[in-house]
Amino acid sequence: MNQRTELVNALRAVLYEFGHVAPKGIQQLKRLEAIVEEPDSDLPPLVRDECRDLLKQIAEKTERIETKTRQAKDLASEADTTRRLQTMPGVGPLIALALDAFAPPMDTFRTGRDFAAWLDLVPRQHSSGGKARLGRVSKAGQADIRRLLIIGAMSRLTWIGSKTIPAGSWLARIRARKPRMLVAIALANKMARQIWAMLVKKEDYRDPALAAAA
Repeated sequence: MNQRTELVNALRAVLYEFGHVAPKGIQQLKRLEAIVEEPDSDLPPLVRDECRDLLKQIAEKTERIETKTRQAKDLASEADTTRRLQTMPGVGPLIALALDAFAPPMDTFRTGRDFAAWLDLVPRQHSSGGKARLGRVSKAGQADIRRLLIIGAMSRLTWIGSKTIPAGSWLARIRARKPRMLVAIALANKMARQIWAMLVKKEDYRDPALAAAA
């Protein structure tokens, strides 16, 4: 959990103590601010001051995040590899930069499945697969890429919604029987395998159908 989310949750907790209930999420910030600044609010002055202090801290964190995001976008647009990676839905500048910085060369892996296995996005294999030649690759970088890909997959699932998933596709089938997190991990697995193919072939993402095999 990042610091901004913690601050938003702290603000929600304070307001909850005085009978004001709001859903979770940074998108509820304006609603929380409106409760604090309500002219006829029942919040005691000291509590309102505390809430305003939390809102100020959240605003400062938001400004830093937006600044770093702009910097990441500028940096990720400079290199051909990071630009190519961002043609895939769900892959933004942070994921592209993490892949470029921490992932081994894609020709290290024999297949996209080997790359997904290195990221621990597939069941562990008895053979070493494409991992035999990795040497001193950072495990921290490996975990960062996996985490970011799963976040990207969850964002992609939210964006497409359930109505645009083709009936009978692998995604529709797994979504019908698995929890959201497992669906996101399965999609992240597909994304990892597609990323391998894109970088090995030096091609942009050309398959918008989520049902297509990696």
